[in-house]
Amino acid sequence: MDQSTQKVVRRSLLGTLVFAGIAAVFAGPTSASSDAHVVPPFAASATATKPAGDTEVAVLAGGCFWGVQGVFQHVKGVSSAVSGYAGGEKKTAEYEMVGTGSTGHAESVQITFDPRQISYARILQIYFSVVHDPTQVNRQGPDSGTQYRSAIFPTNDEQARIARDYIAQITKAGVFSTPIATRIEPGKSFYPAEAYHQDFLTLNPHYPYIVINDLPKIDDLKKMYPDLYRAEPVLVKARKAGQSL
Repeated sequence: MDQSTQKVVRRSLLGTLVFAGIAAVFAGPTSASSDAHVVPPFAASATATKPAGDTEVAVLAGGCFWGVQGVFQHVKGVSSAVSGYAGGEKKTAEYEMVGTGSTGHAESVQITFDPRQISYARILQIYFSVVHDPTQVNRQGPDSGTQYRSAIFPTNDEQARIARDYIAQITKAGVFSTPIATRIEPGKSFYPAEAYHQDFLTLNPHYPYIVINDLPKIDDLKKMYPDLYRAEPVLVKARKAGQSL
Protein backbone atom coordinates (compact mmCIF):
# COMPACT_ATOMS: atom_id res chain seq x y z
CA MET A 1 0.00 0.00 0.00
CA ASP A 2 1.58 3.31 -1.07
CA GLN A 3 1.62 6.44 1.07
CA SER A 4 -1.29 8.14 -0.66
CA THR A 5 -3.48 5.05 -0.29
CA GLN A 6 -2.62 4.82 3.39
CA LYS A 7 -3.72 8.42 3.91
CA VAL A 8 -7.02 7.91 2.12
CA VAL A 9 -7.77 4.74 4.09
CA ARG A 10 -6.85 6.44 7.34
CA ARG A 11 -9.20 9.32 6.53
CA SER A 12 -12.12 6.99 6.04
CA LEU A 13 -11.38 5.06 9.20
CA LEU A 14 -11.46 8.35 11.07
CA GLY A 15 -14.67 9.31 9.32
CA THR A 16 -17.40 6.96 8.17
CA LEU A 17 -15.77 3.85 6.75
CA VAL A 18 -17.34 1.51 9.27
CA PHE A 19 -20.81 3.00 9.04
CA ALA A 20 -20.69 3.52 5.29
CA GLY A 21 -19.37 0.04 4.62
CA ILE A 22 -22.22 -1.54 6.55
CA ALA A 23 -24.80 0.70 4.88
CA ALA A 24 -23.43 0.03 1.42
CA VAL A 25 -23.50 -3.74 1.92
CA PHE A 26 -26.97 -4.03 3.44
CA ALA A 27 -28.84 -1.16 1.84
CA GLY A 28 -26.93 -0.15 -1.28
CA PRO A 29 -26.20 3.36 -2.56
CA THR A 30 -29.86 4.33 -2.58
CA SER A 31 -29.87 4.43 1.23
CA ALA A 32 -27.84 7.63 1.28
CA SER A 33 -29.73 10.63 2.60
CA SER A 34 -29.78 14.20 1.33
CA ASP A 35 -29.28 17.39 3.34
CA ALA A 36 -30.13 19.72 0.46
CA HIS A 37 -32.14 22.89 1.07
CA VAL A 38 -34.05 25.05 -1.37
CA VAL A 39 -32.12 28.32 -1.33
CA PRO A 40 -33.61 31.28 -3.21
CA PRO A 41 -31.56 32.96 -5.96
CA PHE A 42 -29.53 36.00 -5.09
CA ALA A 43 -31.86 39.00 -4.98
CA ALA A 44 -32.18 40.70 -8.38
CA SER A 45 -31.90 44.10 -6.74
CA ALA A 46 -28.47 43.19 -5.44
CA THR A 47 -26.94 41.57 -8.49
CA ALA A 48 -23.27 42.01 -9.26
CA THR A 49 -21.76 44.22 -11.91
CA LYS A 50 -21.17 42.82 -15.37
CA PRO A 51 -18.35 40.26 -15.69
CA ALA A 52 -15.01 41.86 -16.42
CA GLY A 53 -13.38 38.92 -18.18
CA ASP A 54 -13.77 35.47 -19.70
CA THR A 55 -13.09 33.61 -16.46
CA GLU A 56 -13.51 34.14 -12.75
CA VAL A 57 -12.23 32.18 -9.77
CA ALA A 58 -14.13 31.23 -6.62
CA VAL A 59 -12.62 29.46 -3.59
CA LEU A 60 -15.04 27.67 -1.27
CA ALA A 61 -14.74 25.36 1.74
CA GLY A 62 -17.56 23.09 2.82
CA GLY A 63 -16.22 19.97 4.48
CA CYS A 64 -14.23 17.25 2.75
CA PHE A 65 -13.04 18.60 -0.59
CA TRP A 66 -13.84 15.34 -2.40
CA GLY A 67 -17.55 16.13 -2.49
CA VAL A 68 -17.21 19.87 -3.03
CA GLN A 69 -14.94 19.29 -6.02
CA GLY A 70 -17.18 16.52 -7.34
CA VAL A 71 -20.28 18.71 -7.38
CA PHE A 72 -18.70 21.68 -9.14
CA GLN A 73 -17.06 19.44 -11.73
CA HIS A 74 -20.62 18.70 -12.88
CA VAL A 75 -21.70 22.35 -13.15
CA LYS A 76 -22.03 23.95 -16.58
CA GLY A 77 -19.78 26.95 -17.07
CA VAL A 78 -17.12 25.56 -14.72
CA SER A 79 -13.86 24.85 -16.52
CA SER A 80 -11.85 23.67 -13.52
CA ALA A 81 -12.41 22.55 -9.93
CA VAL A 82 -9.27 21.79 -7.93
CA SER A 83 -9.12 20.41 -4.40
CA GLY A 84 -6.74 22.18 -2.05
CA TYR A 85 -6.23 24.26 1.06
CA ALA A 86 -6.96 27.89 1.96
CA GLY A 87 -6.80 29.95 5.11
CA GLY A 88 -3.27 29.19 6.26
CA GLU A 89 0.32 29.51 5.12
CA LYS A 90 1.96 27.83 2.14
CA LYS A 91 4.37 25.88 4.32
CA THR A 92 1.50 24.11 6.09
CA ALA A 93 -0.60 23.37 2.99
CA GLU A 94 -0.05 19.63 3.22
CA TYR A 95 -2.67 17.00 4.03
CA GLU A 96 -1.02 15.54 7.12
CA MET A 97 -0.49 18.99 8.64
CA VAL A 98 -3.91 20.36 7.70
CA GLY A 99 -5.46 17.28 9.27
CA THR A 100 -4.24 18.36 12.71
CA GLY A 101 -6.67 21.28 12.61
CA SER A 102 -3.97 23.69 13.76
CA THR A 103 -2.82 25.27 10.49
CA GLY A 104 -5.68 27.68 9.84
CA HIS A 105 -6.35 25.92 6.54
CA ALA A 106 -9.71 24.57 5.44
CA GLU A 107 -10.09 21.87 2.83
CA SER A 108 -11.19 24.01 -0.12
CA VAL A 109 -11.92 23.93 -3.82
CA GLN A 110 -10.77 26.48 -6.37
CA ILE A 111 -13.46 26.86 -9.03
CA THR A 112 -12.71 28.51 -12.35
CA PHE A 113 -15.85 29.45 -14.26
CA ASP A 114 -17.17 31.51 -17.17
CA PRO A 115 -19.25 34.36 -15.67
CA ARG A 116 -21.10 34.65 -18.96
CA GLN A 117 -22.51 31.15 -18.39
CA ILE A 118 -22.88 31.09 -14.63
CA SER A 119 -22.59 33.91 -12.12
CA TYR A 120 -20.72 33.93 -8.84
CA ALA A 121 -24.07 34.24 -7.09
CA ARG A 122 -25.29 31.04 -8.76
CA ILE A 123 -22.07 29.32 -7.68
CA LEU A 124 -22.93 30.34 -4.12
CA GLN A 125 -26.54 29.18 -4.50
CA ILE A 126 -25.28 25.68 -5.33
CA TYR A 127 -22.79 25.92 -2.48
CA PHE A 128 -25.43 26.78 0.11
CA SER A 129 -28.13 24.41 -1.15
CA VAL A 130 -26.37 21.29 -2.44
CA VAL A 131 -22.70 21.21 -1.51
CA HIS A 132 -22.90 21.35 2.28
CA ASP A 133 -24.83 22.39 5.37
CA PRO A 134 -23.75 25.99 6.07
CA THR A 135 -25.11 25.86 9.63
CA GLN A 136 -22.53 23.33 10.80
CA VAL A 137 -19.69 24.78 12.90
CA ASN A 138 -16.26 23.29 12.18
CA ARG A 139 -17.69 20.09 10.82
CA GLN A 140 -19.56 18.50 7.92
CA GLY A 141 -21.20 15.12 8.21
CA PRO A 142 -18.76 12.69 9.84
CA ASP A 143 -15.77 15.04 9.65
CA SER A 144 -14.96 17.50 12.42
CA GLY A 145 -12.29 20.13 12.97
CA THR A 146 -11.57 23.66 11.77
CA GLN A 147 -10.24 22.22 8.50
CA TYR A 148 -13.83 21.21 7.68
CA ARG A 149 -15.39 24.60 8.38
CA SER A 150 -17.80 26.38 6.08
CA ALA A 151 -15.87 29.28 4.55
CA ILE A 152 -15.84 31.53 1.52
CA PHE A 153 -12.51 32.93 0.37
CA PRO A 154 -13.46 35.83 -1.92
CA THR A 155 -10.92 36.70 -4.58
CA ASN A 156 -12.07 40.32 -4.87
CA ASP A 157 -14.20 42.92 -3.10
CA GLU A 158 -17.22 42.24 -5.31
CA GLN A 159 -17.26 38.58 -4.34
CA ALA A 160 -16.99 39.52 -0.66
CA ARG A 161 -19.96 41.87 -1.02
CA ILE A 162 -22.09 39.29 -2.78
CA ALA A 163 -21.26 36.67 -0.15
CA ARG A 164 -22.19 38.99 2.72
CA ASP A 165 -25.41 40.14 1.05
CA TYR A 166 -26.42 36.60 0.10
CA ILE A 167 -25.91 35.26 3.62
CA ALA A 168 -27.99 38.16 4.95
CA GLN A 169 -30.72 37.41 2.40
CA ILE A 170 -30.84 33.69 3.22
CA THR A 171 -30.86 34.43 6.92
CA LYS A 172 -33.75 36.87 6.57
CA ALA A 173 -35.67 34.35 4.47
CA GLY A 174 -35.37 31.74 7.24
CA VAL A 175 -34.14 29.02 4.90
CA PHE A 176 -32.30 27.29 7.74
CA SER A 177 -33.62 26.74 11.26
CA THR A 178 -30.23 27.52 12.82
CA PRO A 179 -27.78 30.36 12.07
CA ILE A 180 -25.49 30.19 9.06
CA ALA A 181 -21.94 29.53 10.26
CA THR A 182 -20.19 30.28 6.97
CA ARG A 183 -17.18 32.53 7.44
CA ILE A 184 -16.02 35.05 4.84
CA GLU A 185 -12.22 35.11 4.82
CA PRO A 186 -10.75 37.53 2.25
CA GLY A 187 -7.09 37.83 1.37
CA LYS A 188 -6.25 34.13 1.67
CA SER A 189 -4.23 32.19 -0.88
CA PHE A 190 -5.23 28.82 -2.30
CA TYR A 191 -2.82 25.89 -2.54
CA PRO A 192 -3.64 22.75 -4.59
CA ALA A 193 -3.85 19.48 -2.68
CA GLU A 194 -1.88 16.36 -3.41
CA ALA A 195 -2.56 14.56 -6.70
CA TYR A 196 -4.24 11.58 -5.04
CA HIS A 197 -7.01 13.85 -3.74
CA GLN A 198 -7.89 15.23 -7.19
CA ASP A 199 -10.98 13.84 -8.94
CA PHE A 200 -11.46 11.44 -6.03
CA LEU A 201 -15.25 11.24 -6.33
CA THR A 202 -15.19 10.46 -10.04
CA LEU A 203 -12.37 7.95 -9.76
CA ASN A 204 -13.84 6.18 -6.72
CA PRO A 205 -17.64 6.14 -7.12
CA HIS A 206 -18.01 2.94 -5.05
CA TYR A 207 -15.81 4.05 -2.18
CA PRO A 208 -18.03 3.85 0.95
CA TYR A 209 -17.36 7.42 2.07
CA ILE A 210 -18.27 8.72 -1.40
CA VAL A 211 -21.41 6.57 -1.64
CA ILE A 212 -22.79 7.76 1.67
CA ASN A 213 -21.64 11.37 1.85
CA ASP A 214 -21.07 12.68 -1.66
CA LEU A 215 -23.02 10.90 -4.39
CA PRO A 216 -26.32 12.25 -2.99
CA LYS A 217 -24.97 15.74 -3.62
CA ILE A 218 -24.53 14.96 -7.31
CA ASP A 219 -28.10 13.65 -7.42
CA ASP A 220 -29.35 16.82 -5.72
CA LEU A 221 -27.52 19.00 -8.23
CA LYS A 222 -29.12 17.14 -11.10
CA LYS A 223 -32.62 17.32 -9.57
CA MET A 224 -32.53 20.88 -8.24
CA TYR A 225 -30.54 22.56 -11.03
CA PRO A 226 -31.12 20.54 -14.21
CA ASP A 227 -30.26 23.60 -16.31
CA LEU A 228 -26.81 23.76 -14.70
CA TYR A 229 -26.06 20.05 -14.46
CA ARG A 230 -23.42 18.56 -16.75
CA ALA A 231 -23.26 14.77 -16.94
CA GLU A 232 -19.60 14.63 -17.95
CA PRO A 233 -17.41 16.14 -15.20
CA VAL A 234 -14.46 18.38 -15.97
CA LEU A 235 -11.47 16.61 -14.43
CA VAL A 236 -8.13 17.84 -13.14
CA LYS A 237 -6.39 14.80 -14.53
CA ALA A 238 -7.72 15.55 -18.00
CA ARG A 239 -5.51 18.63 -18.18
CA LYS A 240 -2.69 18.63 -20.68
CA ALA A 241 0.67 17.37 -19.48
CA GLY A 242 2.68 20.13 -17.89
CA GLN A 243 -0.33 22.39 -17.27
CA SER A 244 -0.30 23.66 -13.72
CA LEU A 245 -3.17 23.41 -11.25
